[in-house]
Amino acid sequence: MTKIAIVNSSSFGKYYPEHIERLKKLGDVERFEFPEDIDGKTLAEKLNGFPIIIASVKPYYNKEFFNHKDKTILITRHGIGYDNIDIKSATEKGIIVTKVGGETEREAVAETAVALLMSVIRKIREASLKVKEGKWKERAKFIGWEIKGKTIGIIGFGNIGSRVGEILKNGFGAKIIVYDPYLSEEEINKRGGEKVTLEDLLKNSDIISLNCSLTSENYHMLSFREFSLMKNGVFIINTARGELIDEKALISNLESGKVGGVGFDVVEGEPIDGNHPLLKFDNVIITPHISAYTYEALKAMGDKVVSDIEKVLKGEIPDEVINKEVLEGKRWKS
Repeated sequence: MTKIAIVNSSSFGKYYPEHIERLKKLGDVERFEFPEDIDGKTLAEKLNGFPIIIASVKPYYNKEFFNHKDKTILITRHGIGYDNIDIKSATEKGIIVTKVGGETEREAVAETAVALLMSVIRKIREASLKVKEGKWKERAKFIGWEIKGKTIGIIGFGNIGSRVGEILKNGFGAKIIVYDPYLSEEEINKRGGEKVTLEDLLKNSDIISLNCSLTSENYHMLSFREFSLMKNGVFIINTARGELIDEKALISNLESGKVGGVGFDVVEGEPIDGNHPLLKFDNVIITPHISAYTYEALKAMGDKVVSDIEKVLKGEIPDEVINKEVLEGKRWKS
């Protein structure tokens, strides 16, 4: 029987046990929980004997991991992002890497982005806490802003970013400007946005939403220079990856008041504890990477992961293969 490892996933199979039952028909299933910063060699040694891995956001499957891992057929990401997997090394070893399609998490993540924005811009959390403290009369402290008529700058206008723009444009009457070097002006217009340069987006946005994948090129894409271009009082929402923002630059601009507030579902180096420096700010809301945590999204994500494994074991090509070149020279039934 094939051995299947579920690594660091707090949700796969927990809310939809049928996903585990389907896997048990294919092989032996075992859950693992490793430190997020576990080194590649140790991770490989722990997972040796498991040719199929269901991977979460962490830990990192780096070159060292692939150099020490025994035979592996498939790594399937229980999510959209795959920046924690060294795709080049996986390809060199002939390992298929798959992910969940963007449409699977589209509604869940986009709605979370809007929820974070509403919470920050209208000071929902702070006001609610005052009620719990019996300080209803302090309500005049919680004056917020309306979204209607504001300029929203969206970085990354794929499945999720375009849905965020759709909601804010059609539901709130906001103007949507977009920085996405991978999409044409025509395609961005079709999706309801206006294509601009990153510099123009930073200068003109009242609200900035990050919805792009993390790559080696856009690590800390928002740093001191980029913050200096932004409007005073800008709001920033991030449901993509924490590493897109230089934390030191962000803290500096929160302290100066340049940034009016932030709503994050992701943080560089996550998970974080209660002593994280961003948590000292009242105008910062951070949730623990829960954007995809809707029953609908988890059902669809689990279905996709199980389907990948079923197909590979039958010699079929799964959907959303990231490294398609690894398929060359292999024999597939379809």
